[in-house]
Amino acid sequence: MNVQLNRPVVFLDLETTGLSLTQDRIVEIAMLKVMPDGTSQKKRKLINPEKKIPAEVSAIHGITDEMVKDAPLFKVAANEIRQFMDNADLAGYNSNKFDWPLLMEEFLRAGLDFDMTGRKLLDVQKIYHMMEPRTLSAAYKFYCDKELENAHSAEADVNATWEVFKSQLQKYEKLGNTIESVMQFIGEEEIVDFARRIVMENGKETFNFGKHKGKTVEYILMNEPSYYDWMMKSDFAMHTKQKLTEIFSRTMLKNLK
Repeated sequence: MNVQLNRPVVFLDLETTGLSLTQDRIVEIAMLKVMPDGTSQKKRKLINPEKKIPAEVSAIHGITDEMVKDAPLFKVAANEIRQFMDNADLAGYNSNKFDWPLLMEEFLRAGLDFDMTGRKLLDVQKIYHMMEPRTLSAAYKFYCDKELENAHSAEADVNATWEVFKSQLQKYEKLGNTIESVMQFIGEEEIVDFARRIVMENGKETFNFGKHKGKTVEYILMNEPSYYDWMMKSDFAMHTKQKLTEIFSRTMLKNLK
């Protein structure tokens, strides 16, 4: 089945120094940009994370300190990476919970804003877990009848994700064959911050952790403004702090009226 695209879609996979959004860094990025006419472009880069890659992590993705010592820093490659994703929807495998949040952190650390407005965030894993709960390797075997060689190589994983997605559309007619029809089926997450410290509940931004979990951010900022200062000084993701500041500014402005 041909995938009908109204705009380009970029499939992303990252290999990193670990799983922390605030402490870990990208060591490899692979992107596959699929155009509405069916053509595609690829971009892959090793990135110097400016920190040691733990041996146990290298054992998983095969990338060592020696391999990235002469690679560009993320801040050097950031603009090129951002331009590759211009005017495109975004996709990946487990990407909404890890790859895009971590990439956003890297952009912010590099002093670049990455506008998510109007972009679809397609997580192929979500389709898979709804239909056939498995790993990417099993998904590749199940949908494509192929063995995934070099699993945990960003380039192999991102290509496999694209192939799995196309096979999912062929297998499940109810998904349709557009990004929009798929998102309508699996549901779109209303993301406030990628680390999900703040979520939308009943149309309002709400804390999703700690002593104020379940309370609206606006209410806490109005009644306990010191909580804002505490969060800004604490080890929260930069994207969380950016969104908190936006809500804080909006709340203070409303108070002045």
